[in-house]
Amino acid sequence: MSLERLQRELGHSFRDVSVLRQALTHRSFGQPNNERLEFLGDSILNCVIAMALFQRFGELREGELSRVRASLVRQEALHRIAIGLRLGEHLRLGEGELKSGGASRPSILADALEAVFAAVHLDAGFEAARAVIDGLYVPLLNEVDPRRPAKDAKTALQEWLQGRRKDLPVYTMHQVLGEAHAQEFEVACEIPQLGIRTLGRGGSRRAAEQQSAELALAALAELKKK
Repeated sequence: MSLERLQRELGHSFRDVSVLRQALTHRSFGQPNNERLEFLGDSILNCVIAMALFQRFGELREGELSRVRASLVRQEALHRIAIGLRLGEHLRLGEGELKSGGASRPSILADALEAVFAAVHLDAGFEAARAVIDGLYVPLLNEVDPRRPAKDAKTALQEWLQGRRKDLPVYTMHQVLGEAHAQEFEVACEIPQLGIRTLGRGGSRRAAEQQSAELALAALAELKKK
């Protein structure tokens, strides 16, 4: 699949497209993959967001800045941006991950986005990576209200629905995968009134519920665009 659209939406044209392809390659696909790039991209992202918050919120203390930064670099925020970029369409995944829906899994998308930030840095330097991150994070930074504590996905989804007098989501266990010592839980989040049903996966039921709520929030965002 052509990467031209993705490069346009990132606002960066790669001199070496191979590094972008590597950033989009999950370990299940083979070598070289994006694990090392993810490590670098995580550090770059934290630095860029710290700089942005330092400049934007001159009145905030260190602890408050750290709290807000944590809310912006966590998986939910990265997943939201990745969905907007349609990053899943470009991921290179092994057959097993493809069949299990890896292209839409929040953890895989978030990791790939961090790897993309690293790829931009390797291709054109830190300032290029900073420009890409600043551009993508404009909507999230505009939503930041330091006076409010960051909400987890389940709380945010519940408050969104309550504020619009909609039925609350129903969470049900879909299946338990793996051996007893390394189980993964799959939980469905359903909002029948809006025709939304998502499946989240995690190492605990709570983590799976959070992921399914996060996916439901992403689905609501897509509904608002239509």
